[in-house]
Order: sequence, then structure tokens, then C-alpha cells
Amino acid sequence: MERLAGTSQAMTIAGLNLIQQALSIYDSDLKLVVANARFREMFLIPDPLMQPGADFAETIRFLIDRGEYGDMPEDEIAAFIQERVDRALAFEPHYFERQRADGRWISVEGAPLPQGGWVAVYTDITSTKRQEALLRARSEELSDQLLQHAEDLAAANRELESTVSALEEVRRQLTDSEARMRLTAEMMPAHIAHVGPDRHYTYSNRRLSAVIPGRPSNIVGMHVSDALGDSAFRAIRPYLERAFKGKASVFEFNEHPSTRRIRVAFTPDGNEGDKRGVYVLSMDITEETQTRVALQQTRRREIAAQMTSGLAHDFSNLLTIILGTQAKLHKMDLPAEARALIEATLGAARRGGTLLNRLADVTGHRAPKLVPTDMTAFIADLETLATPTLEGKARLRIENTIPNAPLMLDPAMLQDTLVNLLLNARDACGPGGDILLSAELVQETWVQLTVRDTGPGFTDEALKRALDPFFTTKGAEGSGLGLAMVYDMSKLAGGDVRVSNTTTGGQVRVRLPLRRAARASAPGLALLVEDNPDLRHLIRDMLTDMKHTVIEAASVDEARTILEQLPEIKLVLSDIMLEGDATGVDLIRDLPNDAIPSYLMTSLAQTHPLFIEGAARAPVLPKPFTAEQLDQFLHPR
Repeated sequence: MERLAGTSQAMTIAGLNLIQQALSIYDSDLKLVVANARFREMFLIPDPLMQPGADFAETIRFLIDRGEYGDMPEDEIAAFIQERVDRALAFEPHYFERQRADGRWISVEGAPLPQGGWVAVYTDITSTKRQEALLRARSEELSDQLLQHAEDLAAANRELESTVSALEEVRRQLTDSEARMRLTAEMMPAHIAHVGPDRHYTYSNRRLSAVIPGRPSNIVGMHVSDALGDSAFRAIRPYLERAFKGKASVFEFNEHPSTRRIRVAFTPDGNEGDKRGVYVLSMDITEETQTRVALQQTRRREIAAQMTSGLAHDFSNLLTIILGTQAKLHKMDLPAEARALIEATLGAARRGGTLLNRLADVTGHRAPKLVPTDMTAFIADLETLATPTLEGKARLRIENTIPNAPLMLDPAMLQDTLVNLLLNARDACGPGGDILLSAELVQETWVQLTVRDTGPGFTDEALKRALDPFFTTKGAEGSGLGLAMVYDMSKLAGGDVRVSNTTTGGQVRVRLPLRRAARASAPGLALLVEDNPDLRHLIRDMLTDMKHTVIEAASVDEARTILEQLPEIKLVLSDIMLEGDATGVDLIRDLPNDAIPSYLMTSLAQTHPLFIEGAARAPVLPKPFTAEQLDQFLHPR
């Protein structure tokens, strides 16, 4: 690398030496960067002052000593040098002509550099000046005023050429800056645009299709309604009209055709009245919303656990007393009527125990356990499990259009959810009813599972309260916790549940985030993100023993930089708690769902909100672990 840099420097100096003018470049610290041979020849500069790093003030002192600025008293030299240094530190573009001590004339043209410092070009214009003098001496026909005008015009032309060169450099810098800004805007994961007073786009960074799939990218000149489509335009129109009246706003809406959640900011531009336009910033926050909902549900679980744990403990003690007392009574010689009451009391107590278990399921902390799941095999196993329960009571039909590629899901949690829905549908149908279970992918965003029955459907009250804990339409036979558990498990995974009626009965639709499982691949470059140096080195050795090549980071910022620079990374293994404010969950959240196989590790308890949020996005390996456990975790067999 040093040899290449030296060759480049030599080639640059060789090129500068071909220029007929003298040239010097000083940096912002007034140290010489480079000067050509003509600079040395014109001012007879010695070798030490031609070397990079030579001091500007020392060069001025040398020129004074040579008489470049005429005879100068010794007591004025220091002030003269300081004045030149001050002017150089506050450098401004300039052009002037001066006569040297030896009678020759030079023009001096200077321009500042964007990174600090300046470049100066010195041109010998002695011959031009002599021609002007000769013309003045020999042209008796020309008036002194005309000659002066000609001389002034020549000087002005030279100064104009200098100004044009400076303007060209400014134009080039502005063009480069504009190109960089446009490239930056087009790389942002958001749509940035400006809408004119006529509701047509005047600027767009061509990222609309990244926010709303299926919409065009080149929308400059299009009307807002045509670019966004009917659904999105209806949602944003009231806010847009208020922005044209001068009121800024930030809001969110659901874009139904694409099932995306979108955040939009409208900012009026500086114009007034009919000339006012609006700046637009919009971004897809579907993933963010899923995470936010999951965290909200986690908090609800914590509150419910706090409220019920004490009551459940006391209630459990009471049930134990009741069961023990009734068991003693059952052994006594009591009338048949009393035995019937004892049996009823025992049945109620046992149902109370079952209710406590269901409460523990709802209020307990259970993090999702994402594993690669073959939906075809999963649905087949579910059918085998559910058929005996439904046989003779309802007919089950299954429609599965999900491709065979494995998806990252919690199969146990999903099985509990679907079995619960199938049993509810069975009870709603009654004998001879039909149940349809459909599984499909929606907009490459969701895994959608729908259970539809031919029962009477949900009542108006049930449509409003079906997902509330303890709400039931089954009377004493229902706990009111079934659909609440379905809702709870779906929200923890970042999904959603919708209850509705169809023309034939009731319907429950469950949506879970679509996360494709990474395909098994040969060992490659792995990014290890861990802030404990000793532990990082230990895990690195484990990965290298698995034939992975490892690159390390201690923070999310470092990891993001590495991911941008090394697209060949095949695996990401990150601790959840890291240096700085960002966590491993933040790092995984920024990655596309199926871009790079990503895994988390942590010493946090499974009840910790970050553990739960991380487990909804990627497999999590608890610490401590052995090399064998890590190998099985990363490469399940």
C-alpha cells in the first residue's frame, strides 16, 4: 500500500511539473502539501522549503531576504510576515498582478480548498506587460484613454478567466454534493418527497415502492392519488389538506392491500397561500408495530400476573382445604342426598383447580421458541391430533397453500392456539357441522391461519368482548380463557387476532409475522457480537472449531458497520445486552427477515421483556452453554 501511495505521489508531481505556471498548495495549518518545479525556478526556492510540511512563514521570510518584496527595514519584517500569515489563515479567493524586485511582472491567482488550505498559481506576464508598454510608446494615433482602456480590458479578461475557473470549481463541488445527497436519500429506508400546490410530486427519492409494495417508483409529475392508490390516498388525504393550509402532522395508518403499517410526516414548505407545497416523509413500521404490540402484551401479562398471583395462591389453599374436607365427608356414612352434594362440591373444586392452571398459563411468562417448521407436516400432525376430538361432532376440512419451505414459528404455541380454535368451532357447530382450517401467506408479510365454522356465529357482544379474559358464552361450562390465550400468544409473537362472522358462521383469523427459516449452508464468515472480551474469545474459538471464519464486534454500531462493508457474512450470533444503548434485539430487528441467519444468546431470565421480544424474532440460546450446545443450536440435526 505504501509503495502504491509513493507511486501515486510521484506521478502527481510529475504531472504538475509539466504546467508552465508556478503552483503551490498549502494546508489549513500553513504547511506545504506540494509545489511544482516551476515554483522553485520562479522564486529560487531552496530544497528544504520545497519539501512537504515546509512552513509558510519560513518561505515568506526567505522571499523577503531575497528581496522579492523590495528593500524592507528589519523592524518591519516580523509585522509583514504576521500580516501574510493572518491573511493566509482567513484565505479568500483573489487575483492580482504585481511587479517583482527584478522588474518582471507576475499574476497571482488563489482559491481555497474544500477541506481547508488553498492552491495558488503564479503566471509570468512580463511579455504581456511589455507589449502593453510598447503599444503605449509607439501608437501615436491612439489616445492615452484608449490605451488605458485596452490595458484595463486585458487585466479584466485575465481576472475574469480566474473567476470563471473558480466558478467552474464551485459548480463541480455543488454537482458532486448534489449527487451525494441524492444517493444518500435513495439509500434511506423511507420515502422522501415534495408535493406541489397542484398535488403533483415535484421530487421523490424513488422509494415509494419500498414503503407500499406494488406502487411505482418514478412518481415525479404524478398526482398524489395516482401514485398512492385509492386506499392509501383516502387515509392520508385529510392530513395532506391540513398540511397545505400550513399545519404539520405525524400519523400512522394501515395500508390494507399490502397489510403494511405506515408512518407519515407532512411538513409545509416555506411558501404561503396558493404557492405552498408539502414535504413528505413516510416509512414502513410494520415490524416496529409488531414489536410494540408484543411489548404491550407483555406488560399486560405482568400486570395480570401481579393482580392474580396473590389471589391464586390463597384460592389454591382454600381449594385444598375444600377438597380435603369433602374427601373426609365422602368416607362417612351419609345419606345419598348428602353424597350427591359432596360429589357436586368436589367437581366444583376440581374445576377451580383447572381454572387456576389456566390462569397460570395466561399470566405466566412464556417466551416464544422459534424453530424451523414445515407447515405441511405441522398441519398433518394437527389434523391427526384434532380428528379424534372432532369425530362424530363436526367435519374438518383443511386448505393449506403455504409452500414447503420451513418457517420460523413456535410450533407448540401455534398448536395450542389452533386446537383451542378447533374445539371452540366444534362446540359452536354442534353435530353435523363443518369446520374449515385454511393456512396461507399474505403479502409476504404474514402467516395467516383461519378457522371458519357453520355455527350461529358470534353475537354482537361476543364480537366486542370475545378476546377478553373470563368472557364466555358457554355458561358454567366455559372458563372464558380460551380465546384470551389465543390472543395472548399471537400478540407475544408480534401477530394479531381478528374475530368476525361470515355468511355461514363464525370465523377467527390469526396472523403471525412471516419469518423464513435460513437454509442450511456450509460454514462461512460469521459475525460474533459480544461485549465481554474473554467470553467473545471463547465463543470465537467454538465457532472456528465448527469451521466458521469469525469477525468480531462489541456493539451494535460496530456490527452494523461490518454488515454494510461485508455482504458475504453468512451468520450473525449476538448477545442481547451489549455496549451502548442499542441491544442485540435492535440489531436483529434491522435485518430483513430472511437476509442472514441470525441468532441471539443471553443470560437474561426468560421472563425478561428483552428475552421475550428477542425470542419472537430469532432463536435464543441461554448462557452458559457448551461448544456442543452451541453447535446443536446453530446447526440442528
